[in-house]
Amino acid sequence: MDAARRTAADWFRSLRDQITQAFEALEDRGPGTAAPGRFEVTPTQRGEDGGGGIMSVMRGGRVFEKVGVNWSEVHGKLAPRAQAAMAARGVPGMADDPRFWASGISLVAHMQNPHAPAVHMNTRMFWTPGAWWFGGGADLNPCIEYPEDTQHFHAVLRDACTPHGGDYYDRFKAWADEYFFIPHRGRARGVGGIFFDDLNTGDWDADFAFTQAVGAAFLPAFLPLAETRMTQPWSDADKDQQLIHRGLYAEYNLVYDRGTKFGLETGHNADAVLMSLPPLAKWV
Repeated sequence: MDAARRTAADWFRSLRDQITQAFEALEDRGPGTAAPGRFEVTPTQRGEDGGGGIMSVMRGGRVFEKVGVNWSEVHGKLAPRAQAAMAARGVPGMADDPRFWASGISLVAHMQNPHAPAVHMNTRMFWTPGAWWFGGGADLNPCIEYPEDTQHFHAVLRDACTPHGGDYYDRFKAWADEYFFIPHRGRARGVGGIFFDDLNTGDWDADFAFTQAVGAAFLPAFLPLAETRMTQPWSDADKDQQLIHRGLYAEYNLVYDRGTKFGLETGHNADAVLMSLPPLAKWV
């Protein structure tokens, strides 16, 4: 399993590199005469000996108002609260041995143009002495929805899922619809995508191949939408609508998101964990 963990962590990092390069290339083609945005790259550390990662954040670009693409590889012992949460999910061995290892990539993009959708993507591997599993997914969060954009995003994800499991897309789409729902608002935070967690079929190679397919599908699913919408004219009313919708995103991530809770409870860099929050938001 040591070799498998190394393979997974290295692949997540390579995906991070690919996405940041693609986003900076999109910035070069973006509208306006201001200098294109570039990522600020900061190493992160979890305690003295718990691993860390890379936090990459771009702010105030031509296309991206704020985007974070983070990679991490962390290890240690789960705090009692996180250990109890894992045990409640049925993770084997949690009561006896709280050691863990985790690696993954996490991405959230908030766009300058209100017509361009915000987006989230995450893929990860988690290991404990009693189990290992993969998780992740991607979901689209437009403040002004275009049905053709939603259709394209879902079609690319469906094509990524189908070779790995005939029911994967339907199962994981339904899971995303449930997971990204905001109970106190009675609505979804966006137009969905796919979400999966605790994936362990007993075949590590197959599960990792599926996780790679999900990560590799992100750029084909999202970049055409960003490129189409980044030059579309917008009004003050459109921007106001975007800021209000970002409030929903912030509420969800601070109250319900499992990854946010886990990152904070396990002592990871708080700025890296909370990079998903929008730069500006509005409540009415």
